[in-house]
Amino acid sequence: MNSIIKIGAVVALVSLFASCADKSRPNYQYMPNMYEAVGYETYSEVGFLPDSQEALLPPEGTISRGWMPYGFENTPEGKELARVNPSPLDSLQTEENLAVGAELYGIYCAICHGNKGNGKGWLVEREKILGVPSYADQARNITVGTTYHTLQYGLNSMGSYASQMNNHEMWQVSEYVMKLKQDLTK
Repeated sequence: MNSIIKIGAVVALVSLFASCADKSRPNYQYMPNMYEAVGYETYSEVGFLPDSQEALLPPEGTISRGWMPYGFENTPEGKELARVNPSPLDSLQTEENLAVGAELYGIYCAICHGNKGNGKGWLVEREKILGVPSYADQARNITVGTTYHTLQYGLNSMGSYASQMNNHEMWQVSEYVMKLKQDLTK
């Protein structure tokens, strides 16, 4: 009889603990920081960083590494001033620059302007966008400087490519556009 009471007491204790247990989280937390992370609010006062912020603004007058500011404004007057701006690329590496420019043109420009620069890209043929000019259009009078200006700032419905290409790559694409223009006007 004694053993039946002991077994009954054990079953009662187990059922008591089982009924009080929360199934959504573990009963015992040996290291609570591993289960419940301490969350910090972004830009809140942390204490060990200067000015109690996690991210600081760059000092005034600094520029990002690898980026040089463009000397002409994003205005029609700035574009006219850029018209006579020559390409700073090395003239001895013309073939290399044109090869890289052709590759980048194929990635970023050909979908609208076409592989030959005639304004008949894939999106134009499917009438997704309209009004893409041909480089042979005499009224446009494009130069390497105006092409770079357009890549830097964008023009009309064409957006800027300054975030996709660095300065050197935009000059390579501009020179390749001039080659396409020359090929179209022959």
